[in-house]
Amino acid sequence: YLAELSDEFEDKPFDTAEENIQPRIRGNLLMALCNKFGWLVLTTGNKSEMSMGYATLYGDMAGGYAVIKDIYKTLVYELCFHINNLRSPNNIIPITVITKAPSAELKYDQKDQDVLPPYEVLDPIIQAYVEEDISSTDIVAQGYDPKIVHQIIAMVNRNEYKRRQAPPGIKITPRAFGRDRR
Repeated sequence: YLAELSDEFEDKPFDTAEENIQPRIRGNLLMALCNKFGWLVLTTGNKSEMSMGYATLYGDMAGGYAVIKDIYKTLVYELCFHINNLRSPNNIIPITVITKAPSAELKYDQKDQDVLPPYEVLDPIIQAYVEEDISSTDIVAQGYDPKIVHQIIAMVNRNEYKRRQAPPGIKITPRAFGRDRR
């Protein structure tokens, strides 16, 4: 893919265009298997990632059903630990997977916190804004950094176009993305 795009990308800095090739290739491979064997691809974006635009169109978002699209990243981790505790001492999910820093892993040494606040800060702000219709002023009044609140709200609003292309999923929270929020 990079060789095919080399003329167009010549003299341009490496950015998300190149980073997103990897999940799109993966999405193509998964969809090919789905078509061949009659399977259903489940997308992997959770509510935190979908809020921030951290799911690649035609990549991570390729598929027919979004099982975790309405649960926050912090809850994803809690569920992982819970599942492992049910199967202790034989973890179903390798502990290294759920203890390493969250990352889209689209470039070397990338961490979500390079751009986003920790999910323990991010998720309550998203919840307040998306599910509870709390204004940025009132979220800041709860003790959050105004710069972070405004950044998060801008990202939520800017990424609506991606969420409108997302497959359906399970509704868990009082207000899911999609019909509930529109």
